[in-house]
Amino acid sequence: MKSMTGYGHSSVRTDDFSIEVIVKSYNNRYLDIIKNLSSPLSPFEGIVDSAVKSIASRGHIEVNAKLSILRSSVRINVDEGLLDEYRKAFSVIEEKTGAKAQFSDYLSLSDILSVDNSVSGDIYLEPFKKALDEALSGFLHEKEREGEGTRADLERLGSAFSASLGSIEKRADELEEHYRKLLTEKYESLAGEKGNTPDFMHELGAILVKYSINEEVSRLHVHIAEYMRLIASSEPVGKKLDFLCQEMQRECNTIASKSQLVEINLAVVSMKDNIEDIREQLRNIE
Repeated sequence: MKSMTGYGHSSVRTDDFSIEVIVKSYNNRYLDIIKNLSSPLSPFEGIVDSAVKSIASRGHIEVNAKLSILRSSVRINVDEGLLDEYRKAFSVIEEKTGAKAQFSDYLSLSDILSVDNSVSGDIYLEPFKKALDEALSGFLHEKEREGEGTRADLERLGSAFSASLGSIEKRADELEEHYRKLLTEKYESLAGEKGNTPDFMHELGAILVKYSINEEVSRLHVHIAEYMRLIASSEPVGKKLDFLCQEMQRECNTIASKSQLVEINLAVVSMKDNIEDIREQLRNIE
């Protein structure tokens, strides 16, 4: 089980540059990847998407990558042929005017000097991938660490739910007997005779079936078994567990609507509290 929140950081340094990658995430219903990369690293956005999707299925995930230049790779080239031509021209001017050319005169001629900054982005690829992998590894470790804490809470809440369900199951026959007695007394008060006629017993059976909670209890046992299986899984289970909680909530509501026993109703309230706490925890897992 993995949390949707996590943090990872890494940096790689060479003689010429360093790359720092920070990954952090927040809760989100779907997977949302936000990338903030230094301009020379922007061609690697696809690598970021693929790497993040391999370890996360939900969450708002931010990937920040910063490139810092430690040693400039800029080269200044001199057009020596053109420089010779300018030198000849300045010599002619000097002969005619007596004005001698200064060094600054040559610097003002921008076409003599050219700046070469043609660094291939490929030199950043492997260092970037290394920094990204290390940051995502730390990020994943943090997600798993927090996820294990959430799993422990979900196991505790599931056990509490099972205990309340067991208490309800023990009283299911008592609930049926409660309705049997209630209906029999009602029949006797209205008819003035023992309620043992075939028609009455048929109606009584139909009513008891209607108000029986055995089916709901049975389905809840199935649901809680699936719940325990899912929280033990290493796969993303947040959406499945949320749907399962809706089904468990529906069964609890049905039991509450059928029961007139205080003990059962109190157990249902406890189970619904458990479900509420479970769904709160599910907001933070994949």
